[in-house]
Amino acid sequence: MSLVKRCRPHRSPGLPVLVVGALALAAGLAGGPASAASQDTLHDLAAAQGKYFGSATDNPELPDAAYAAKLGSEFGQITPGNSMKWDTTEPTRGRFDFAKGDVITDFAQEHGQTVRGHTLVWHSQLPGWVGALPSAEVETAMTDHITAEATHYRGEVAAWDVVNEPFNEDGTFRTSPFYNAMGKDYIAKALRAAHAADPDAKLYINDYNVEGKGAKSDAMYNLVSDLLDEGVPLDGVGMQAHLAIQYGFPYQMQANMQRFADLGLDVAVTELDVRMQLPADAAKLATQSSYYAQVVDACLAVERCVGITVWDYTDKYSWVPSTFPGEGAANLYDDGLAPKPAYAAVRTALGGDDGGDDGGTPGTLKALYRANDTAAGDNQIKPGLQLVNTGTAPVSLPAVTVRYWFSGDNGATTYGSWCDWSPIGCSTITHRVVAASSPKSGADHYLEVGFTGGTLAPGAATGEMQLRLSKTDWSNFNESDDYSHGTGASYADASKVTVYVGGELVWGIEP
Repeated sequence: MSLVKRCRPHRSPGLPVLVVGALALAAGLAGGPASAASQDTLHDLAAAQGKYFGSATDNPELPDAAYAAKLGSEFGQITPGNSMKWDTTEPTRGRFDFAKGDVITDFAQEHGQTVRGHTLVWHSQLPGWVGALPSAEVETAMTDHITAEATHYRGEVAAWDVVNEPFNEDGTFRTSPFYNAMGKDYIAKALRAAHAADPDAKLYINDYNVEGKGAKSDAMYNLVSDLLDEGVPLDGVGMQAHLAIQYGFPYQMQANMQRFADLGLDVAVTELDVRMQLPADAAKLATQSSYYAQVVDACLAVERCVGITVWDYTDKYSWVPSTFPGEGAANLYDDGLAPKPAYAAVRTALGGDDGGDDGGTPGTLKALYRANDTAAGDNQIKPGLQLVNTGTAPVSLPAVTVRYWFSGDNGATTYGSWCDWSPIGCSTITHRVVAASSPKSGADHYLEVGFTGGTLAPGAATGEMQLRLSKTDWSNFNESDDYSHGTGASYADASKVTVYVGGELVWGIEP
């Protein structure tokens, strides 16, 4: 085997590596990148909680000086997007080229950051020669590749995604040259080879759509349980967390993380981004902020969740638009490297201020509305409402009420109201119909919405609240002149829906 490797300083094998583990993080990572003079960085805030906060990067991006400056100062850990993958490091069998990966590790060393190696064994981005091998040669080729790369980066890579994306969506094993040749045993063999080459590195299995409970995460849980029972070296599970607001937040994410932690494994959020269907708007960005904050909250609640890596921090270099046409705006910073509302939400979730970048007023709320029933003359009114915190401080939801103004017209003067669905749970939403103290044309009643608990972080949204009301005799309304009624099918700012905090009007115009 010919090993092409340039001379470069390594950490001495006798010195402790900065280990990506819950106990080592507080001491080892807290002194990561230099903090900005005006505020703590995301990594500073995470390190104070015993975690890390990192970003993926790639070689074509590093010559962008403004990008590199933010990467080196805001984040305490980096993951190379492509430069450590098999097609880059061993394009020809037995001939290795680590030059691109070395650029990443050099950058990390210069900025006091740890590196997550990504990835040693994956079905994708393989050079053609791997797929052309006879089955009898695949195991040797895999072991040789892992040994060469993990040895090269020994002392420089704190954790490896040893096996990446081994499962199909239904929890069956994905076919690959490795699975075809060795069955599922390729995973244990890969982990043992990586441990032999670098005993100090933390070893992970990494996959997407395993963040919440479901068939795929169940399959991961069963796999890692079996590996641990067999004594295979395995330190953690990587949950990629490529989320999309149109598909909802992962089911029971915190509980799912905890069940892996209960096995004695670390958990890491390895490739976080939250995409949306373009164009972006205030409601979508607010939902995105809520998703980012919920991921942080889940990680903070699980002791063995060691940290979070975003899959690059800026929309400027996001992988999403080229992979999911018509989608994007997935990252914490926009194309111009300016922080988005999601950045403020993450800061707040990590226990810091929001960075002062959104120019809002503390506790500022706005209402968004859409008509969930465009018929103006039937027997129910169905407003869809959302609240967005546009300020710089969290808002306690029990202090908040919302009023949707309407006219009762003829028929019964008593009403029923319902919440049909909301991502925050209808059990947390209160609703009642109230007669206006100063009735106006089109506004002699209002649907009052409140909350039993919860906090809305800066930049975050409640998500949709699907509400409904009727008269107790189910007689028809005439909504065409109702003060708050509109016909828009998409969420938009609603100045005729009023919002109150502690009884004081903070949004909208009363009739």
